[in-house]
Amino acid sequence: MQFGMIISDVPREVDPIEQFDGILRQVEAGQRNGLSHFVIGQHFLYGDLRWLQPVPLLARLAAEIDDHVRLAATVLLAPKYHPVILAEELATLDIVTRGRLDVGLGLGYRSEEFDLMNIPFNKRVSLFDECLDIMKLCWAMEDFDYQGQHWQIQGATPHIQCVQQPHPPIWMGAHSRKGAWRAGRVGDRFIIPPEYDIEEMRVRLGIMAAGFAERDKSMGHQPLRRNAFVGATTEEAIASFVEVSKDRYLTYARKELDILDEEALMNNFFDEVKGSVAVGTAQEVIDHFTEVARELPIDPFVVKPQWPEMHIDEVIDYLDTMGREVIPALAEVPPMPIEDIPASLAPVADEVAEALEAM
Repeated sequence: MQFGMIISDVPREVDPIEQFDGILRQVEAGQRNGLSHFVIGQHFLYGDLRWLQPVPLLARLAAEIDDHVRLAATVLLAPKYHPVILAEELATLDIVTRGRLDVGLGLGYRSEEFDLMNIPFNKRVSLFDECLDIMKLCWAMEDFDYQGQHWQIQGATPHIQCVQQPHPPIWMGAHSRKGAWRAGRVGDRFIIPPEYDIEEMRVRLGIMAAGFAERDKSMGHQPLRRNAFVGATTEEAIASFVEVSKDRYLTYARKELDILDEEALMNNFFDEVKGSVAVGTAQEVIDHFTEVARELPIDPFVVKPQWPEMHIDEVIDYLDTMGREVIPALAEVPPMPIEDIPASLAPVADEVAEALEAM
């Protein structure tokens, strides 16, 4: 199994140069401890927390990574871009990374961001669809015209060719079951959010597989974000995880991520999240990841080493602990064989059929 990490947001009062230097330290420590993927999300006008924007940051990090390491923007909020600008920036980034880029795309879930940017939130699906259509036309390197609801382009001649052909892998991000279906219909991989237990992931992967089947596309391994924390004892690990993560989960709930229930998180935080996190002793964390790998077609796992109140030295300690006590053991665990993927999704076939019928 492969491991990666998400580069996180930090409180706005952190000096921006200190934040960037901390990211460089994380990339160095991550590679030293066996990580093969570095990914970053995206928000705009995010208030008290700062996200550095993915495209320029990943371009800079391309100079820091080893030859086997991949970079990913996961996810870029495609409805907020002019599709030609996004296509050309990503084609350039694919060149700068020497073909080691994965492109995560999503709709966005915070209506406030759309309102602040004067982009209609209720049009984000059609904006996304047209954006991806035009991006793929740009990447095809043939003259094209496009007539859509939002974008009209006549006589376009693309000029920046991706290193990866026909384009970098598209990782679709989504929190809803319908988003998993969209990933199967238009994406290459589904970056599974960290909030789901094994059975709910199985359903969403089944929904995605149905979209793949409509395109005669084979189902492969999918990346999974999984929050993890290792302690000397189970109780110590839980206490440390709750201390660093609870406020962030509550922030997500308050920022319109409706899969999280703020009241339930306030009252019984760890009980609410324990089915979707790997928290405990090193062996318990290894066992959790091993169970997921045996049950589902997952690879890589993407962990979150930094939470907003953590000092950078604590983040490096986290990466060193994972690299010393967890990652080597899981490197010996093979991903699910491709031929076993259909059988892994079969137990939820009826639930998947019902979900597809309801869409």
